[in-house]
Amino acid sequence: MRRLLVPLLLAMFACGSRADRPPITLTPPSPTLTESAPTNAPAPKIESATPAPEATAILNVSQFPNPDDYEWKEIVGGLTRPVDLKSAMDGSGRLFVVEKYGAIRILQDGQLLDQPFLDIAERVNESGNEMGLLGLAFHPNFAENGYFYVNYTGAGGNSRVSRFTANGNFADPSSEKILLTVDQPYENHNGGAVAFGPDGYLYLSFGDGGSQGDPNRNGQNVNALLGKILRIDVNRGDPYSIPADNPFGNEVWAYGLRNPWRISFDRATGDLWIGDVGQNQYEEIDYLPAGSPGGANFGWSEMEGFHDYNGEAKPGLLLPVVEYSHQFGCSVTGGYVYRGAMPEWNGVYFYGDYCSGKVWGIIFADGQWNSQALFDTGLSVTSFGEDEAGELYLLNDYSGGVYRLTKK
Repeated sequence: MRRLLVPLLLAMFACGSRADRPPITLTPPSPTLTESAPTNAPAPKIESATPAPEATAILNVSQFPNPDDYEWKEIVGGLTRPVDLKSAMDGSGRLFVVEKYGAIRILQDGQLLDQPFLDIAERVNESGNEMGLLGLAFHPNFAENGYFYVNYTGAGGNSRVSRFTANGNFADPSSEKILLTVDQPYENHNGGAVAFGPDGYLYLSFGDGGSQGDPNRNGQNVNALLGKILRIDVNRGDPYSIPADNPFGNEVWAYGLRNPWRISFDRATGDLWIGDVGQNQYEEIDYLPAGSPGGANFGWSEMEGFHDYNGEAKPGLLLPVVEYSHQFGCSVTGGYVYRGAMPEWNGVYFYGDYCSGKVWGIIFADGQWNSQALFDTGLSVTSFGEDEAGELYLLNDYSGGVYRLTKK
């Protein structure tokens, strides 16, 4: 796991009070199809509006509530390296917390149930720090069919996407149906996010395969599944089918990603948000508005954030909404757009950094993207999550804590 702003403007995050940290204005992406395409596939690419180099800090931060009036309140501790939190959206109010070593635990009425929902530790290879049971998503019809999906590293460190079946508070380990296996050349950059989109398709994030600098050039190769967001139809085919409008005739939906550790869809708009972990200098948040066609190229490894990396950038790249340098952290953790019961936060996208524990917010207001430093949590932020009501949660790695955003 490990790119906010034009470098000239990064000082907003350095130190000081909220008044010293005004949001940064960037030009939002407005994707349109272009004729440019990667040399190894005749498919459309998406062109973005490059953030305006003259963008400057603005002093009006009224779009954001005062973070001093809020806190991340621990609701439970003692989990073992939690890395994902999901709701089944089945009316039960349960929260499901993924533990990296291979279990899924249930939080119900603020209590951690003793018996795991699922335990597949014997199948999970977590020998590397970025390996393990990494992501979870529940089928939109989970209340009827009991299906849920996980992404984990298994034998040989290769990635598996599997479906399991649950009944009540227990899932049957023997019900595993492996949908997809992806070879991993190295033990890092596995991605691991799993999410259903508003179109009913299952979206999967995979890193570029690891090592450093994308040595196999997977990011820009649309025939490889690494360095991508994949999109598959789990309701048709065996074990799945490829949607007819996938841009390259395979599972690939978007490409040019280094390690998209966490992705989410805004439950109100359907927009896709991606936290893509950077290389040595920059972390980034990427964005696709709902209804965008497939084929977006986010630039890696030609670009790291807004910056050239392997050669010069070519036309048609979709650049980040926001980047930040390693002066402010080392590994971005993508989050969610808040849609809970505190209307003052409505529409704010939250994201954080694993190393620094900082949490930022992004909103689109007055025709511009605005980003604001909000919290210095001091936590190792592995993931965010949301419950049925749209309230927001944060996971802390080594202490095993689950925290909820609340008003003081």
